[in-house]
This record gives sequence, C-alpha cells and structure tokens, in this order.
Amino acid sequence: QVQLVESGGGLVQPGGSLRLSCVASGIDRGIWSRAWYRQGPGKQRELVAKMSLGGSTNYADSVKGRFTISRDNTKNTVYLQMNSLKPEDTGVYYCNVVGLSEYWGQGTQVTVSS
Repeated sequence: QVQLVESGGGLVQPGGSLRLSCVASGIDRGIWSRAWYRQGPGKQRELVAKMSLGGSTNYADSVKGRFTISRDNTKNTVYLQMNSLKPEDTGVYYCNVVGLSEYWGQGTQVTVSS
C-alpha cells in the first residue's frame, strides 16, 4: 500500500530554518502532484506549496519567498525548505500526493517560538 512518511519537524526560533522531507513508498509512477499542507492551531488545513508533474510550483502568499518545494525522483522524496520562519508558521505539516488516488502523510509538527 502507499505510505507517505514525513520528517524534519521540530521547535525553531523565529527567523530560523527547517527542512521537511516526505518519502513515498508503494507509488513511484502516475504521480500528478506533490504538495505540502499545514494546519495551525484552531485553523483549517491549507495549501502551503505544490509541485506538478512537470515541475511547476505554486505557493501560498504567506510563504512566498521563504519556502521552497523540491523533489528527488530517485529517492521518491519531496522536500519543503522553510526559511525565515515566523510564529504563524506553527502547525502540523502534511505531505500530499495525488495520482489515481490522493494520499496523505501522518503529519509532522513545526513549532516556531522563542
């Protein structure tokens, strides 16, 4: 079965950086898009960054210029480099893959606090 496993979350001070990783197993073709979503405390889940099959990307306005989504097809992994982190970036970050079906990871906690 398909599994998405995120890692790289943690506690970081404002202005700091984190790199999230999401390794996919059980699916290595027919992926239309890979994305990162997040859900902050008391908020709805929102799209953070998305990469299409062709490599085009789009970002939430709140993270443009600070976050970068990338992928390594040889490792079936998608990354989210997060720089200049702010307290409002705090939340659970979820990996999302869309192919013939849609798949979600279990989430990794990111806390930005001094």
